Amino acid sequence: MKDIELKLESKNITPHYEIKGKILVGFTGRYDGIVINTQILNSNHLITYKSYNGKKITQNHSRLFISKDSMPNNVADFTATIDFEPDHPHDVKFRVSIIEQHKEIESDIQFAKLFV
Repeated sequence: MKDIELKLESKNITPHYEIKGKILVGFTGRYDGIVINTQILNSNHLITYKSYNGKKITQNHSRLFISKDSMPNNVADFTATIDFEPDHPHDVKFRVSIIEQHKEIESDIQFAKLFV
């Protein structure tokens, strides 16, 4: 198993579609948590995270930190949405990183496609 792995339920995204993902941490050292960053390439728009591990997020977050204490068995599930109507397809970059004392230890990247 990799130190950190991101799995997306689908790599084909449409606006207002619920994006579902899972993060698996196999890192055996100490760490504080993980962070998920997402970028819609060639766009100024953001993804909004809606929940993680069954907990609703009440504020709009485009970057999400999940504490190790909130990750039973070193696993985190999340949901997110894209709330704008694109005029052309975009690539979407998801990047998850293990964080220890404000430093990134390991990361994983996945790409998805946002369709009109």
